[in-house]
Amino acid sequence: PLCKDNRKTCIEMASTETVASDAGADGAPAAVPVEASAMSHPYTMNGRVVVSKLLSEGEACVGNEIVVGGWVKTGRKQGKDTFCFLELNDGSSQDNVQVMVTTEVYDISKIVATGTSIVVKGKVVATPEGAKQAIEVHASDVIFVGECDASKYPVAKGRIPLEKLRDIMTFRSRTNVIQAVFRVRNALARATHEFFQKNGFYYLHAPIITSHDCEGAGEMFGVTTMLQAADAAGKEPMPDAEVLAAAEAEVTTIGEAIREMKEQKKDKRKIKAEVAKLTEAKAKVDVIQRKMASPGGLPRDPTSGAIDYSQDFFKRPSFLTVSGQLDAEIYACGMTSVYTFGPTFRAEDSHTSRHLAEFWMIEPEIAFCDLDADMKCAEDYVQHCVKHVLDTCRPEIDFLTARIDKTCLARLEKVSTTPFVRISYTEACELLIAHSAEGKVKFVEEVTWGIDLSSEHERYLAEKVYQGPIIVYNYPKDIKAFYMRLNDDDKTVAAMDVLVPGVGELIGGSQREEREDVLLRRLHEMNMPQDQYEWYLDLRRFGSVPHSGFGLGFERLVLFTTGIENIRDVIPFPRYPGHIL
Repeated sequence: PLCKDNRKTCIEMASTETVASDAGADGAPAAVPVEASAMSHPYTMNGRVVVSKLLSEGEACVGNEIVVGGWVKTGRKQGKDTFCFLELNDGSSQDNVQVMVTTEVYDISKIVATGTSIVVKGKVVATPEGAKQAIEVHASDVIFVGECDASKYPVAKGRIPLEKLRDIMTFRSRTNVIQAVFRVRNALARATHEFFQKNGFYYLHAPIITSHDCEGAGEMFGVTTMLQAADAAGKEPMPDAEVLAAAEAEVTTIGEAIREMKEQKKDKRKIKAEVAKLTEAKAKVDVIQRKMASPGGLPRDPTSGAIDYSQDFFKRPSFLTVSGQLDAEIYACGMTSVYTFGPTFRAEDSHTSRHLAEFWMIEPEIAFCDLDADMKCAEDYVQHCVKHVLDTCRPEIDFLTARIDKTCLARLEKVSTTPFVRISYTEACELLIAHSAEGKVKFVEEVTWGIDLSSEHERYLAEKVYQGPIIVYNYPKDIKAFYMRLNDDDKTVAAMDVLVPGVGELIGGSQREEREDVLLRRLHEMNMPQDQYEWYLDLRRFGSVPHSGFGLGFERLVLFTTGIENIRDVIPFPRYPGHIL
């Protein structure tokens, strides 16, 4: 890029003005100058450099004239209001870049307010020894300003509780904590694709609208177009018994007329015309009956009173998906290894810190894979993600460790290198029961074999007993889904959960039931409609294969990685009961 004289590149100007030799004044090697183009965003105006790249290059940028932009975190006037210092951040870095603007360049009273957006051109200079950062920018021109009224701006200087930020969705992405969490979330998403792609998996876009309930819990959001029609129909007058009687009488009259015409051997064309009238009259009766059986305009079966989904868009009940697993099994049984990464939904009226109505799931599915291999895949995946975050988001992790969770960094470092302990569900119950009997711990819910371990049990195992990640396997069949492979004891299934400190259950998975007769029996035991799963049974009827997989709630992975307490603070736009933007 050209500097303001339009003749010299930034690197040439830096070379002539700041680099006289290969050594600095103290004899140390001088910083290698960096071109502004190497720091610029590839799609931006004015060749704007990215703050994170500018700060990472540091003194190598000294002497360059650059364009930098962002939002003012803090601004302060100095020198009897003759200049100001702005702490500028564009979201790319945990740290801000300091920009000095004089009154000769711009009216500084309009740019010091927190929340102001600004794009400036200026020279990179070295800061005095002992300063927080090695460089700052001295502005020579202000290209753009988006003013901000500090008295009304909802994200003022200072710490704002995360609970309050949930009510300021428009601006919470400008706060330090949410920005740090979002960059970690982005890194985890990238690590997810990297892991599965390098291990031979294909990325599957599972459908969001579905007709089946993977988990069998029934807590699903319905998808319908009938409500719009019902709203319009509800404004029309409801037909009464008198209207119905008149319509039925018309059907009788036309029917008798047709019978007489046939007896008198009238012209067939006339008879055909009357038959058409009869069909129309019967349809009218049917419409009236349905309207009378459907108060409010929602179509119902006149006999049973049940909602008539044959009138809906898909001609059957449809829902937002709770899982892409069953769809992934279809492609795994043809492509061997696939994974989904997309939104899922639960209509669970829960207000806990661990539940959302809309969240993202990662669900690999692997053919020719048993439970042991499935557990290894889960362990490798988690460790890959944690290592990637430690490698690429260390400033964010350091910030979150200092601000949110003192154990965050140590926890991640341990999980990234520690083999996951594996114990059976039965062993876990025995251990928890023993510790409770010895007085080492008191649980709210008593532990007995057969219960679904709660968060307090899972976290105790991961945080107190093993002080690291563990995998619990072979759960009772009565607390697990129908598709999990029944073990030979006929009491447990080949299921596994990965438990981690700070969160509890992070991953749930299993070897899938590949035997048609056993799967059919499990469906019947759980009172699930066989006709809705015939396609799933077909996978067992034609070329069945042992296969396994697991599901990971992406937001729980972000919780674990960042140390944030509430799941609503690790997803960009949280959806929960009574709350939607």
